[in-house]
Formats: sequence, structure tokens, C-alpha cells
Amino acid sequence: MVDRATPNLPSRDLDATVAFYAALGFTTTYTSPGWLILERGALMLEFFPDPGLDPATTSAGCCLRVDDLDALYDAGVAAGLPETHLGWPRLHPPTVEDSGMRIGYLVDADGVLLRLVQN
Repeated sequence: MVDRATPNLPSRDLDATVAFYAALGFTTTYTSPGWLILERGALMLEFFPDPGLDPATTSAGCCLRVDDLDALYDAGVAAGLPETHLGWPRLHPPTVEDSGMRIGYLVDADGVLLRLVQN
């Protein structure tokens, strides 16, 4: 097995998290009352319950480095996520940033920021 890290992210409601990410092509590979694992291809996200999470103030986030940024971003558009800079959930279109990397952004229904980075 290749070394890897998986982000552990907060969720106000694990069932709502499953539904949100399913619309983006993630499938549930493990669920219990205290833990959730979702996968989309080689991507893996793990969630723990945090019913008191405030989406307006959370600093939770991670980078998803992907071979096809456009496909993942387009899944968000197809799921009806708004392309805006306010509120949640939301998308920010991919752009080439000062770092030279092409990055898009997805903020989920709990305010968790996912940086979508093109490999």
C-alpha cells in the first residue's frame, strides 16, 4: 500500500454529509454512529460527528490533489452547488494562482473548505 493521509473532518449530521458528498460521486465505505468514511476513486474523506459545529466559524479544511480537477468541479456544478463567494455550500471556479497551481474551492454544507488542486 502507498503511504497516504486522509483528512478527518467535522460533520453536524453524518447522514446529511453522506447525501451531500454522494451528489459529488463519493460512496460510503464505512459508517457507524461515531465515524464515516467516503471515497471517490483514490480520494478518501473521513468524518466525525460534531453537532455543535458552526459553519460560519469553522476552520476545518483540506486539500484534495486530483488528476482531473475539472471533473470533480463539474460534479459540484451538476449537483447544483452555487458558484459564489458567500454562504455554504458553494464553489469557486478553478484558477491558476500565484503559486502556479490550478486550484478550485468547494465549501461543503458544514462550512468545511476543500481546496481542489490539479496534480
